[in-house]
Amino acid sequence: MSRAREAAPAGAKRRRDPAATRARILKAAIAEFAQHGFAGGRGERIAQRARSSERMVYYYFGSKDALFGAVLEAAYASLRDAEAAVRLDPDDPARALGQFCRFVWRYYADHPEFISLLNSENLQRARHLRRSPRLGELVAPVVNLLSRLLADGRARGVFRDGVDATDLYVTIAGLGYFPLSNRHTLSAVLGREVAQPEALERYWAESARMLSRHVLAGEPPGER
Repeated sequence: MSRAREAAPAGAKRRRDPAATRARILKAAIAEFAQHGFAGGRGERIAQRARSSERMVYYYFGSKDALFGAVLEAAYASLRDAEAAVRLDPDDPARALGQFCRFVWRYYADHPEFISLLNSENLQRARHLRRSPRLGELVAPVVNLLSRLLADGRARGVFRDGVDATDLYVTIAGLGYFPLSNRHTLSAVLGREVAQPEALERYWAESARMLSRHVLAGEPPGER
């Protein structure tokens, strides 16, 4: 093929890629809402971040509410996908539970935008999440994973009876979420930086020991 035929005609318009444009807008919206919250998020800044126009932002997402809902779904989908990919010890339920806890806590620490988005949605009383038709598919898999892990541990005589998977997930999430979402006030009140890496490691180790005493049957074993 000749070089003349390979070259695009002068002034030819670039082919549109709707999926790529939508993905770029969504990524920009995640950054905008994580930084400014739902109330402070602005369509014009999202458009600028996405190298698009505000008209296109709302063409793809309809409204600010719908866009923020899509942002939350994307944030939970990323966590769900990461949780699904984590490798847990199949032969040691107690160790597997510790691995899962560490994964969740590390994910929160490595994704501050997730914490910021949840804080913003809590101020909105979760009205966007409650409208999401995908909420079950985003949250149920991790609870099912914990249910299977607990069942396996009970069958092996490692975990005690009566531990509810949903309650356990709330506890795990809370232990990871609280020191990060309140890092500034806690650091000011306690006089030390609670979210420094070494401080988080100490806190996570103590949290893992508490969970071990809560879940394990009989006397908890030593350090694992």
